[in-house]
Amino acid sequence: MSNARITLVNPNSLTGVTEAIERAVAPFKGLPLTFRCLTSTGGPAGIQTQAEADACIAPMARLFLQEAAATDAFIVACFSDPGLHGLRDLVRVPVLGIGECSVLTAMSMATRIGVIAIARASIPRHLRYFRSMGVADRICAELSLDMKVSELADAEKALARMVAVGKTLRDEQGAEVLVMGCAGMADLRGRLEDACQLPVVEPTQAAVGMAVGRVFG
Repeated sequence: MSNARITLVNPNSLTGVTEAIERAVAPFKGLPLTFRCLTSTGGPAGIQTQAEADACIAPMARLFLQEAAATDAFIVACFSDPGLHGLRDLVRVPVLGIGECSVLTAMSMATRIGVIAIARASIPRHLRYFRSMGVADRICAELSLDMKVSELADAEKALARMVAVGKTLRDEQGAEVLVMGCAGMADLRGRLEDACQLPVVEPTQAAVGMAVGRVFG
């Protein structure tokens, strides 16, 4: 398939996160693909709690239906993959979640996976998701930056916190690979990998890699 169309949807209403998602897909732009990164403007301003994750599903579903005719694969660009299974029922094209794709990618790289969350409030929701996926035994720990999604705009502050948390996951929890537990952090992946001396999976890029396999497979 040439000129396949992949639509990435940011379920929260922060356009800065959508801009970071656009930067995450930049390495793939040499492929015969059209990428569209959309903001679900009816979603909450950041997704940390279960209630916020649930609140983003209906606006995102409307956006999926609106864009389905112009899309060959969708990506839900939120680490907890809100509404993933329902969205798969809603449209005919593949729907991938960055959380699921990142963990599956990390599992192909190492046994013990450490996850870096943005906010502590997100961790219980993520752990429930890992249990529902049947992969909880591969997650050695998830620790948070204790930051808001909006604070990721301060790249140096975010990197310093990520390095500290990544090294803790490596040294105290035995992590062999790190997963960045949020969309919007791809700019820092390489520097985090160098600082922690571990492979680092950026979830949006993991999902795009799998989407490419689906649309060209």
